[in-house]
Amino acid sequence: MDELKTGRRDRRNHWWPKKSAGIAPVFVFPPRPVAFLKWLPSYFYPWTVLFFATGALFWWLLTPSMETMATLSWGWVAWIVLRNAVATALFYGALELPLYIKRWQGTRFKYNPAFPEDRANPAFWWKSQTRDNMARTFIFAVPIWSAWEVLILWAFASGLAPMSTWAENPGWLVMLALLVPFVHHVHFYLVHRLLHVPAIYRRVHAWHHKATNPSPWSSLSMHPIELMLYFSGAGLHLLVGSHPLLALFHLHYAGLGASVGHIGFHTIETGREAGVDTHAFTHYLHHKYFEVNYGEGLVPIDKWMGTWHDGSEEGDRLMEARRAGRRAGQA
Repeated sequence: MDELKTGRRDRRNHWWPKKSAGIAPVFVFPPRPVAFLKWLPSYFYPWTVLFFATGALFWWLLTPSMETMATLSWGWVAWIVLRNAVATALFYGALELPLYIKRWQGTRFKYNPAFPEDRANPAFWWKSQTRDNMARTFIFAVPIWSAWEVLILWAFASGLAPMSTWAENPGWLVMLALLVPFVHHVHFYLVHRLLHVPAIYRRVHAWHHKATNPSPWSSLSMHPIELMLYFSGAGLHLLVGSHPLLALFHLHYAGLGASVGHIGFHTIETGREAGVDTHAFTHYLHHKYFEVNYGEGLVPIDKWMGTWHDGSEEGDRLMEARRAGRRAGQA
């Protein structure tokens, strides 16, 4: 694929898409029905469909029975941790191997042309961003993700949480399934904005922002406190008469889906003239500039709060104006 058909390289050889990052035409006034219908397939494909499918697969084939999970025991809890670790290794590895290890795509569509492993970085364990991020993912992220999952599954199985069935409440559960991405993005914005409060940032979120040039393994390389907050969004399913399948979908959307914003490539090539849009640009800009795009464009809270950056020169101008205003206020 020719990356210059859809983007450009700047003086530092960083790749920028010609089309600025957009806001989903959902929470807009006046309504834009034609734009909404054109956008709708991208809401489902590829990521939402993929993570719903993995959540369903885990529920139907890889989750113990409700009778087993009604009682907490080390056997099934260890199984949950193990299968989440394997899923993480396979999914993240499937992105990291071709793009960052084999480098089959080279730097085509890569925002930052540098690869993290090409130089030692003392900010990371073993001076290696990749090995550091992998270790933190398996030491901290997978156990905390699994702890939330165990809590939710046990609460459903033991009757502590209200649960709907597909036979009795299909409409309600379908609606919840459609809302999971929206709920995740609102929750992510709120948690993320909290983590950028200076005192919290220095002690917690700075762990994650060591990766200014992120790769897939950077996705869940977070402080344990941040991980507890990040996965807490799935706790909603304990309150609203949901179903374990939807809780797993939510956790996969958060756990496996964290990689989407950290891929570092705008397009993953799937053929000579074919590729998949990663939707990674918005969050890449957050890692580049730190104080923009605390959420994503699905629910435009950044737009409403004045912290949106769409990657354009106008976005740069607005960001610099905010910075100048902040400096003036501190003078």
